Amino acid sequence: MVKLNKLVSRLAKEYGEPEPLPARGPFELVMWENACYLLPDDRRAMVFQMLREQVGMNATALAAATDEVLLPIAKLGGMRPEVRVFRWREIARITLSQFGGDLDQILSGSPAAAKKALKGFPNIGDPGAEKILMFCGMGTGLPLESNGLRVLVRVGYGCEQKDYGRMYRSVQEALAPEVPQSAEACARTFVLLREHGKEICKTNEPLCFRCPVLDLCGYPRKNMLETAKRKPARDLGLR
Repeated sequence: MVKLNKLVSRLAKEYGEPEPLPARGPFELVMWENACYLLPDDRRAMVFQMLREQVGMNATALAAATDEVLLPIAKLGGMRPEVRVFRWREIARITLSQFGGDLDQILSGSPAAAKKALKGFPNIGDPGAEKILMFCGMGTGLPLESNGLRVLVRVGYGCEQKDYGRMYRSVQEALAPEVPQSAEACARTFVLLREHGKEICKTNEPLCFRCPVLDLCGYPRKNMLETAKRKPARDLGLR
C-alpha cells in the first residue's frame, strides 16, 4: 500500500499548495457548507462573498436581513433557494440563542463538545462537523468527503463497497496509522485529495493517463480487467 505522505507530496507537486478557504472560524464555515447545493467551488465562493458584502457574515446581521436581500443571493446557490434562506436564518437563530452570537466559544471546550454543538446546525453531520473543526485547527483526525474517499480507495486504502458508511470506516481504519498529527496537515491532505478526485480521479472515466500517482495506484489495471470481463478479447486487442 502506498504511504499517505508520499501520495500527498505527489499531489502537492501537481496542484500546488492549497489556498486558504474564504471562510474563517466555525460560524463562517457552517455558512460555507450551506452556501450552495451541488455547484462548483467558485459559485460557492461567490455566494459566500455576496453574503459577506451585502448582509454581513455574522449572526446578528443575518438574522436582521430581509427575504428581499437573501433570496436573490440564495438563488445563485442552486435549487430550492427558499430552503437555503431558511437554513441561513436557522444558523443565525441557533448562534444567537445558544451561543450568544459567538460560535467561536465552542473552540474553548473539548473536541467532542464542539462536534456535538456543530451537529445542531442545518446540513452538518459527523463528517461536516469534523471537517469544520479540522479547518479551525481543532481536529483530531482526517475527515473525508466523496472525492478524497474515492482516491484513497483506488490507491489501496480500505475496501470499495456499495455501503458508503462501511467503505468510509474501512478507509479510516486503514489510514489510522498514517494520519498527520496536526490539524493543519490534515486540512492540507483533505484539500489535495479532494482536488485530485474532482480533477483527475473522477467517478466515471477517470483521467488515469494524466494521473501524477499512476504508478502508486492499482485502479487502472483493475479497471482494465473488469472491462476485459465485459468485452470479447478481440475488442480489447488481446487477440
